[in-house]
Amino acid sequence: MTRAPQAHIDALAKPQGSLGRLETLAVRLMTIQRRLDPVTRPRALVVFAGDHGVVAQGVSAWPSAVTGMMVATIAGGRATSSALAAAHDCDLRLVDAGTLGPPLAPPPPFYRDAAVARGTADLSQGPAMSGEQFAAAWAIGVSEAASAVERGCVVLIAGEMGIGNTTPAACLTMLLAGASLADAVGRGAGADDVVLTRKREVVGEAVARAMPLLATDPAAAIAAVAGFEIVAMAGFFAEGARRGATLLLDGYVATAAALVAERLAPGTTAMMIAGHLSAEPGHAATLAQLGLEPLLDWGMRLGEGSGALVALPLLDSAAALACDVALLADIGAARAD
Repeated sequence: MTRAPQAHIDALAKPQGSLGRLETLAVRLMTIQRRLDPVTRPRALVVFAGDHGVVAQGVSAWPSAVTGMMVATIAGGRATSSALAAAHDCDLRLVDAGTLGPPLAPPPPFYRDAAVARGTADLSQGPAMSGEQFAAAWAIGVSEAASAVERGCVVLIAGEMGIGNTTPAACLTMLLAGASLADAVGRGAGADDVVLTRKREVVGEAVARAMPLLATDPAAAIAAVAGFEIVAMAGFFAEGARRGATLLLDGYVATAAALVAERLAPGTTAMMIAGHLSAEPGHAATLAQLGLEPLLDWGMRLGEGSGALVALPLLDSAAALACDVALLADIGAARAD
């Protein structure tokens, strides 16, 4: 770049700062991409699906069977993520990283069965996955990021579908962001007070078991409480960043995966933009740990990449500002001294 991003924005044909946070976003986008003419197309959303053995402990308002139902709905183009991806010209890939149900039959062309196992082990009873399973889940994400970048995608979004996955997300938020139990554990997809109380018990005990491993074997500590789709997202983020892609983050579970990526592949956060602040209380702690400010605060908590997709047009606006607005010098204007 011949000019610094902030200097470029300040030189545009408008009063300095007149577009507020859109200017901040444009500077961030230019900084990530190391160019004054940032691009936001092509872009891809990869939704990673996985089930969680801990659901057996009563930590979710929904049974694990719903994961498979929603995977089929995404594949059928009728889920929120499907609709928003189509609306915003975003390629969608659906990857089964480890659900309990059988693979889709017949599978749509954008679906991949890469299951490490049919759901993780119950993290309340022991490690959610082995070291080998952790590596396999990470590799799924690496493969998907590599494929997306090789297809020319410049903006990558990771979404997730997995009943019960705010429980491992809460564990990771305590483990990697130092959040308190009260801050980390929320109601997920509608937990009542009984479920919330049980969820807090499970998370607190699991983190207490995993924490001693963190200093000496962080991957093992993470594997003890994570989910296959979360680890796959972490690998996706790490590889996407390594290849120079702009990473647009979704909500709580995706940002927990971002914590994992940053811990195991330091520097990944430098390529991230936070799409929104989830209604889940722990999301603020994860974003603070990563040093990211969300673009939207709309009380969303669905997952699937939906919040990032809603924020995606803001990246388009930021790129248009940087690329298509004339410079003051080009129109012969000058500020009065």
